[in-house]
Amino acid sequence: METLNHSEITALLLALGLLLATARLLGELSRRFNLPAVLGEILAGVLWGPTVLGALAPAWRAFLFPSHGGGALAFDGLTTLAIVLFLLVAGMEVDLSTVWRQGKVALWVALTGMLVPFSLGFAVVWWAPGLTGYQPGVNHLAYALFMATVLSISALPIIAKILMDLNIYRSDLGVTVIAAAIFNDLLGWLVFAVVLGLLGVGDGMHLGHTLWLTFAFTAAMLTIIPWVIHRILPWIQAHTSWPGGVLGFALSFCLIAAAFTEWIGIHAIFGSFLAGVALGHSTHLRERTRTTIDQFVSFIFAPLFFASIGLKVNFVEHFDLLLTLTILGIALTGKVTGSALGGRFGGLPWRESLGIGFGMSAQGTMGIILGVLALQFGLINQQVFVSLVVMALVTSLVSGPMLQWILRLKKPRCFTDYLQLQSFVNHLEATERWQVIHELSLVTAPLAGIDTAIVTAAVRAREKMMPTGIGNGLAVPHARLPGLTAPLVAIGLSAPGIDFDAPDNSPAHVICLILTPLNDDGAQLEILADIATTFKVREIRDKVMNVEGFTEFLALVRSGQPRR
Repeated sequence: METLNHSEITALLLALGLLLATARLLGELSRRFNLPAVLGEILAGVLWGPTVLGALAPAWRAFLFPSHGGGALAFDGLTTLAIVLFLLVAGMEVDLSTVWRQGKVALWVALTGMLVPFSLGFAVVWWAPGLTGYQPGVNHLAYALFMATVLSISALPIIAKILMDLNIYRSDLGVTVIAAAIFNDLLGWLVFAVVLGLLGVGDGMHLGHTLWLTFAFTAAMLTIIPWVIHRILPWIQAHTSWPGGVLGFALSFCLIAAAFTEWIGIHAIFGSFLAGVALGHSTHLRERTRTTIDQFVSFIFAPLFFASIGLKVNFVEHFDLLLTLTILGIALTGKVTGSALGGRFGGLPWRESLGIGFGMSAQGTMGIILGVLALQFGLINQQVFVSLVVMALVTSLVSGPMLQWILRLKKPRCFTDYLQLQSFVNHLEATERWQVIHELSLVTAPLAGIDTAIVTAAVRAREKMMPTGIGNGLAVPHARLPGLTAPLVAIGLSAPGIDFDAPDNSPAHVICLILTPLNDDGAQLEILADIATTFKVREIRDKVMNVEGFTEFLALVRSGQPRR
């Protein structure tokens, strides 16, 4: 039995540790700038791959990420497991009933949002293959079908995150976009399954067998299997330890389904995606269990996979500007036009239809995954792969801002966006409200570039008009100031409590000082609402007085804020 030697084990563990740490760090940094985390995770791989480390220290790159040998096989196995589990999570977000509940609008958006970009992509590749990087010797039909699919698929996880960020996930428009994206995902993966069958990915299995087994498996996973799982889950939850029993069942089911689709000649991720759909359909799958699986995969395995993308090619050497612009232009034109037409056919006004078009245009993770598989099976070259990755990232980056601009939406503002380390006072020295206002003004005035006396006077004047104690141990003294360019928030904690004349007569233990410009465009009201919502959670109110610093405070309040 062959095993990894000492050097290979050392390199593998070190590579995984460095790659995961860098991917998580850059992923969080991307989130901080309101960018998709996948952008930072891929950048981590670019840094450790041939693009940067390979150019600066090729020997180290070869040691950490060898291209052959036991270490390379082990790393490839781990990244395969990572993407299989990621597609399980993506499938669990699919709610088939949503498609039917939205009626004709969602159906129109789904059909035209798939057919228009698919037809456009297929026509361009078929009649002008050189424009999209086609290389002689590759199955022309398979290549055309693949490019048409990757140019028409939507990234459900990215779209859901964009809609949550804009606070329209539960709106009629948001549900329409989600329903159409679900339908797109299912159609896209079915077409890709056919592409893999044309390539003969399975070990000698006849294409006809591959196709009928694929459609039979898909039909079962969308009808009979969800019904069976829905009846099995209560028994598992009743007779096994939580959450281990359900997690074990979910992951086992996922891996078995993935193994089956790999065996019939379709990639394993198709099976894991449909396993996620079947699992997520059951109302017996608790939200806490879904969250546990999501976090387990999204913060450990998914970053490893997306970081591994940057290890595959040199993004500088294989970047083709004309090819990238061509693919990006076809993707955006087809997807936005097709989805917007679907919205119009469904009876929506042009503004909402165009918003739906850009909402559907984010291809993010799904487009990248299809690109990785196509590169793995030799369907595309490295130039096309780099262009597809760039296209997927750009469409994900522009989708949210364009949707926001077209629908004239404003992203909800959180008080933590305007809170800084210098404006957090863990233990207030003041014992009464006027002293508290002065103490918090001392830490905010330098940040605002305004004299402390002016800040204190403005807040005191507002406090005299009406007390700002709102109950539940919370007070929100605030003022609008001339010369201030952006909102500022200061937080002070007082264990004994300060009397801010609250309606429930409770002393304020958390005092939030809010400073906004004279014309704040509603910022003050949004920040006040966010503070009230955050501290309405009793668990946060109970724990907040025990934090030992700014970082702990930030971690506590962000963990309790609802997903947007």
